[in-house]
Amino acid sequence: MIDRLDDGGERKPRRRPRYRGTHPRTFAEKYKERDPARYPEEHTKVLASGKTPAGSHVPVLLREALDALRPAPGLVAVDATLGWGGHAEAMLPELLPGGRLIGLDVDPIELPRTERRLRALGYGEDVLVLRRSNFAGLPKVLADLGLPGVDLVLADLGVSSMQLDDPERGFSHKRDAPLDLRMNPQRGQPAGALLGRLKKQEIEDLLRGWGDEPEAAGIASRIAEAARRAAAAHTVLSTLDISAAVESACKGSTSRDASEAKRSSLQRTFQALRILVNDEMTALDTFLRNLPSVLNPGGRAAVICFHSGEDRRVKKALAEGLKSGVFSAVSREVVRPSAAERRANPRSTPAKLRWAVRAGGPLSG
Repeated sequence: MIDRLDDGGERKPRRRPRYRGTHPRTFAEKYKERDPARYPEEHTKVLASGKTPAGSHVPVLLREALDALRPAPGLVAVDATLGWGGHAEAMLPELLPGGRLIGLDVDPIELPRTERRLRALGYGEDVLVLRRSNFAGLPKVLADLGLPGVDLVLADLGVSSMQLDDPERGFSHKRDAPLDLRMNPQRGQPAGALLGRLKKQEIEDLLRGWGDEPEAAGIASRIAEAARRAAAAHTVLSTLDISAAVESACKGSTSRDASEAKRSSLQRTFQALRILVNDEMTALDTFLRNLPSVLNPGGRAAVICFHSGEDRRVKKALAEGLKSGVFSAVSREVVRPSAAERRANPRSTPAKLRWAVRAGGPLSG
């Protein structure tokens, strides 16, 4: 907060604006749970209620990822999708002494915040190296650091809770904001602008291919209509425009099952739009193609997916690597969150983890 001068000319911290009512309603007002260092009891209370604290992220499949990667002293690890840094925070103590972790994230807004959080835990540049990069750029990052390869690679795909919770990012159907959905808002065009150039059939194909959406035809028609209205009014498509389009296309019974179906359609629609805007499938294909070459012999990799299209790509790439002899072992079955994790963190429900071990070397057992 900006300081102010009192009558004596001394600076006093400006008071934080109070929220309305007895409980914070907007993202900006939830300052206590967004600052766990100062308000740990609020952060713990939100977690205990089965929710994710605003502006933070509960790492998904954390124990399972550590079991797959087996971090140990002296190893060099990569968290290719750093986010809030929950997985990285858990791995770092296991890598010491002698090891280090390289964290990548394309988001210019969240990366500095995560760096401040992890540096405050005592991890300096000697053990924690952070770079703003898409995970598809991992080979270049390693080349710039003079590393021919690393021992461990983790990629937790999808969107983070910090991005979902911040209404200004336009990731969530629960809050009104310009429809953006860019992981890096400094590059590319927001989803609203891209939708304005797509035909109804292209939107339908997008929803089917990247959202597995059964109501794709009806939703695509409503979105195309909303885009035309926005263009005629010289306005920008909003998150609520898309929500209204999905609601209109999914009209019918008001039963609990129907309500749940509408909510699922909303999630799938926003997911498909996010994948389009960030060209996520191309980035994933590049990452999987490069994965064997960035792993040292015996190195281990784990990938967490939240979408069936992503998981199919990962499964296929790992199976092909095993067949060709690039990998000595891959996960035979997908690893899913436990019932306890799903209850504690509902956002973990669709997560799927697969792992692989690079052929050769002492780590491949």
